[in-house]
Parts: sequence; structure tokens; C-alpha cells
Amino acid sequence: MKSSKVILVTYPDDFIINEGKQLILSIPEYEIVKVFTQKYLNHSKYGMGSGKAEEIEKFVKETNEIEEIIVDEHLSSKQIYNLEKLIGIPVKDRERLILDIFYTRATTVEAKLQIQLAEIEYEMPRVREHAKLLSNSNERAGKGGMGEYIVDVQFRDLKRQMSFIKEKINDAKIKRNIYQHQRQKTGIPVVSLVGYTSSGKTTLFNLLTNEYKETSSNLFTTLSTTTRSFKVPHNNKNKEREGGVLIVDTVGFISRLPTYMIDAFKSTLEESLGADLILLLIDSAEKIEDMRIKYSNCMDILEELNVDKSKLFTILTKVDKIDTRMINEIVEKLEINSDVIAISSDTGYGIHKLKTLLMRKQFLENKYNENTNIKK
Repeated sequence: MKSSKVILVTYPDDFIINEGKQLILSIPEYEIVKVFTQKYLNHSKYGMGSGKAEEIEKFVKETNEIEEIIVDEHLSSKQIYNLEKLIGIPVKDRERLILDIFYTRATTVEAKLQIQLAEIEYEMPRVREHAKLLSNSNERAGKGGMGEYIVDVQFRDLKRQMSFIKEKINDAKIKRNIYQHQRQKTGIPVVSLVGYTSSGKTTLFNLLTNEYKETSSNLFTTLSTTTRSFKVPHNNKNKEREGGVLIVDTVGFISRLPTYMIDAFKSTLEESLGADLILLLIDSAEKIEDMRIKYSNCMDILEELNVDKSKLFTILTKVDKIDTRMINEIVEKLEINSDVIAISSDTGYGIHKLKTLLMRKQFLENKYNENTNIKK
């Protein structure tokens, strides 16, 4: 497959640059030729400053191989239009790139519906703006029946599509609620895995459940929730026995995710965030500063989703790649207030301890006591 050569335009910050690269390389056919940095990406005409836009135009003409420019920030239709007119090749902003990645990752019907909803949310404010641009450039958008501008027809069509998709998502939510209610009646505890994308959620999920879900260093490998059961030791009257727990794998978080994208996936996340215990996974093999940023972003998103923080339990993953003496330093610098356990899904380090601690949580003990009483 021939790769598309692209330019990344982003902020002069190591974390943001690396995340921008990861986003682009999550689409296999992309190859990053050069990274341009700009302190401000909110200038009115191009998003970036005119000088930077002209610098990129010169590079594109001299190189004569760049096929697309990706700006790691939200751009308006007008800004994209201006950049494309100046440089002569397609321009894509951060939100459009994330939507493209979502499209390549979606496998379930509901995940695809959520992406379609996010796509419409992305397109709606651009429809009228694009029509104005065409009008200003003497390219009339045209009129439909009864003297309507085609843009009005497009806008109403998008609204109809949105209503239809929301109905489908609501139907899926009703089915999930019925399933969740039936599951709650069994008294089986539910544990949810959440965290930044590529933090090791699916790897841990596979290890605990003996599943073979796809894992990858690429962002957003998982876009829909998956629930499976696994067994952990449970101490009942000083006798060890195996107890069943349901574990839920979820879509990963990312920084600067637009509100409408969080809203689009909120119904998918609701099932996992209503769990009895929420395990927040943090990749301990990264730089402390990167961990701090990702942990802060995760906590912000969880707060926006109104998660009960008393259910939160922090897991430091991939500790086989660090000196374990760093664990206390990580906890201190990240200012983690919840319980913490360090694990490695590759070597099995800390996994037995994780299972044991899960069953020692009072809510799980209560669940099992209730379940035992029901059976009696």
C-alpha cells in the first residue's frame, strides 16, 4: 500500500507533538514527512500565523511530495478553505483526524452509530459556513425547490439524520439497561477498566478473561465496551474459593477531545462507569510529566461524566519496564488520592495481588454476601 506523505502542524510541546504523531500514525497509510510547530493555532485567517502558513507553502512546493496537511487543533471551515487555497493541497484538523481513526476502528453497530453522530456534530456548524465561503467566492451554493438554498436542505437533512441515529442509540441504551438490570439481579460484581488510550486496558482484559481482543500501541484500538467474566479468589469464612466478577473494557480517553465527541460516546461509557469498581489504568513506563498530563485529563473526563470517585482504584501498568522503586515517586508526583496497585500484564507481576485486593473491597464482599443469601 502506497503511503500518503503528510505534514503535522502542532504546538511546540513534546507531549502534544508525540500525541499528534501517534494520532497520525494510527492510520497506517500515513507517513509524517515534517513537523511544523506554532505557539498559537487560533489566528483568524489560517489558524496559524500568516508567516508559518507561507513557510509551509514554500516547503510543500519545494518538496513536491506532500499530499496532506494535518493541523493538531480545531479549525473552522473558513480557516481550512484559506489554507487549502494558499497551499494547494487538502488540510485536515484534529477533530477530522480523530473521526477518521474512529471509522477505521469501529466494529460494533453501536460504535458506528456513535461515530456517525459525532460526524454530524462536526459537520453541522460547517455547512452554513461553507455556503458563505462559496457565495463570497462567487460560487453560488444554488437554490432548491421553493427558492430554498441547498444549504438549508443539507442542514435539515443532517438534523433528520441526527434524530434517526439518536433513536437507534437510545434503543441500544434501553437494551443495555435491561441487560444491566438482569445482571444486577444476579448479584455479580462489575469491574470497569478505564484510562488513557494505549494505557494497557485491553491487554489486562485479555489476561484476566482469557480473551484475544486486538491490542496495539495505536490509539483507539478499542471503541466499544466489551463485558466478560473472570474468577478471582474470595475469602469466605477463612476458606478460599473462586468468585465470579464481570469486567468491562472501554474506549480510551485522549486530551483535547471535543465535548460533542465525549457526548457521542457517553452512552457507551455509562454502562462501564456504573460499575461497582472502576480501575483507572496509568502507563507507568512513560515520562512522569506525560503521566501527570494523562492522569489529569482522565480525572477531568471522569468528573465531566459525574463518576463516583469513591469507586475509583488506580492501577499502574507496565511496571516491568521501570525500576519498581519509582512507584512511590509516581504516586507522589501524580498526587493520586485513590488506592494504587502496580502490575505488569506481560510478566504477571501484581496480578494475583490485584485479584485479591478486588475481592477484599467491601462492596464486593457485600455483593457476594447478598448473592449467597439469595441462593439460600
